[in-house]
Amino acid sequence: MDRIPLMPKATAVWLVDNTSLTFDQIAEFCHLHVLEVKGIADGDVAQGIKGMDPISSGQLTREEIRKAEEQSSYRLKLAEPKVEVPEVKTKKGPRYTPVSRRQDRPNAILWLTKNHPELKDSQVMRLVGTTKPTIQAIRERTHWNSANLQAQDPVTLGLCSQIDLDAEVKKAAARLERERKARGEPEPKAGTLLSAEESTMEETETPAPFDESPGAVFAREAEAMMGHSERETDDDTPDPDSVFAKLEQLKQAESEDPLDHVPAAESSEDESADDESAEDGDQDNAAENAATEEEAGETDTDEEEDTRS
Repeated sequence: MDRIPLMPKATAVWLVDNTSLTFDQIAEFCHLHVLEVKGIADGDVAQGIKGMDPISSGQLTREEIRKAEEQSSYRLKLAEPKVEVPEVKTKKGPRYTPVSRRQDRPNAILWLTKNHPELKDSQVMRLVGTTKPTIQAIRERTHWNSANLQAQDPVTLGLCSQIDLDAEVKKAAARLERERKARGEPEPKAGTLLSAEESTMEETETPAPFDESPGAVFAREAEAMMGHSERETDDDTPDPDSVFAKLEQLKQAESEDPLDHVPAAESSEDESADDESAEDGDQDNAAENAATEEEAGETDTDEEEDTRS
């Protein structure tokens, strides 16, 4: 296992300020990127970090630094620790989920239970960082917000990585395979696709029998084409009865005399003359009425003058 120095960035800051080591040497020793070390030298990275002397902390010796300064291809090596510190094994707990994404965990659990039902609750807990009662409630649709849950990919939500999800799915698939072999069940057959000819064949099309010769097939197709052409010619030929009926109608129209319509015209002229005479009579009556009214008015005026006198 490669050991890294304590406080790598602080150590890199001290090495940049107090030695003439190259950026590659410092980056490899501190397990940093070369551009990050260059940023430290330019003052863009690790601002405000105080450098830590690796010599005083017992991580490097002056002879090791001198060798590296004289030879640019030399790689620094950590000094052997004087005291062996046992490695502390921490128990892995549930995955930490940021507060801003905790509201998306039920949607991710629903997606996992729908698309990967082979996953155990412990695997879902490792991926999403939830609890077993929550998973059980979502499986049984007894969650308090079941009506509003929408299945969403946990990778898209940022709750886990695609590598972790694929690893858990592979583990679940291997477990199911072992259980199937232990029960002695046969391997399930995968579905097969239809050929291109079968998938593109129309439902109405009936394939020719295999025992039929090519000559018989050609003869049957020719008969079908001839019958179709005969039907078309029959439909195009006109009916002789309809032709003669049209000719008779034309002859009757030509034989009609145009003078037969004259009396009707004369009667219309008489009616118009009667209307004109009636209008003249009305005008005469109106003139007579007006004359009588004028005479009556004159007599009235004469009587009034006599009475005044």
